Amino acid sequence: MPDSALPSPLPPCVILCGPQMGQNIGACARAMKNCGLDDLRLVDPRDGWPNPAANAMAAHAQGIVEAAQVFDTLEAAIADLSYTYATTARARDQVKPVFTARGFAADARTRAVEGQKIGLLFGREREGLWNSEISLSSAMITVPLNPGNTSLNIGQAVLLVGYEWWTAQDQTADQRLETNEALPASQLMLDNFLGRLIEDLDERGFLAVPEKRDRMIRNIRNIFQRGGLTENEVNTLHGIVSFLKGQGGPR
Repeated sequence: MPDSALPSPLPPCVILCGPQMGQNIGACARAMKNCGLDDLRLVDPRDGWPNPAANAMAAHAQGIVEAAQVFDTLEAAIADLSYTYATTARARDQVKPVFTARGFAADARTRAVEGQKIGLLFGREREGLWNSEISLSSAMITVPLNPGNTSLNIGQAVLLVGYEWWTAQDQTADQRLETNEALPASQLMLDNFLGRLIEDLDERGFLAVPEKRDRMIRNIRNIFQRGGLTENEVNTLHGIVSFLKGQGGPR
């Protein structure tokens, strides 16, 4: 079966344990939407549910807020899941695999492709997850941050971990040249410009020292060769040379 025919892995669900403020729940929903996550589960939200403040903060993710499921206990919230990751700023006194956010993404995608249902556990704004809640998880996620300040609010934490999940399958290049649909200059076009430029430099005596001429020409060519020039840019360079020679305007 070709790769394009393979089913997409089921994204992890996000479980907020004892969330305190509706605004933070909305911020989490917004972060989830950014990262292609849509299953939000709330365990014993302090201010009850539904909460209008969550919708106000969710931006374009109100659908996630409105579809959120509420549970009385964490055990009930994870009952249908096969593997869960507890997010925590420190490893705690528990024997479990500990992943970075990037390591989690690779591990979770492998599991999701195999059909496992994945959950991400996030704790309270003030104190995070309790040890008893972490003990219910399969593994932990601890993000390497400034040791002097590793605390994140839950919206930040969801975005950070969700981002790694999303980019683990994203094919966007690490770097690209934005040309705004301008056509790249062909080698012939660039060679024509460089030939003209070198001819003009010869006329002005810039390349008059024989033992330096070849090296200077190589340096000039390398400057333009590595630039990724567009057709418009090469035409502009022709115009500059013409202007400096007094053919396109006043000297």
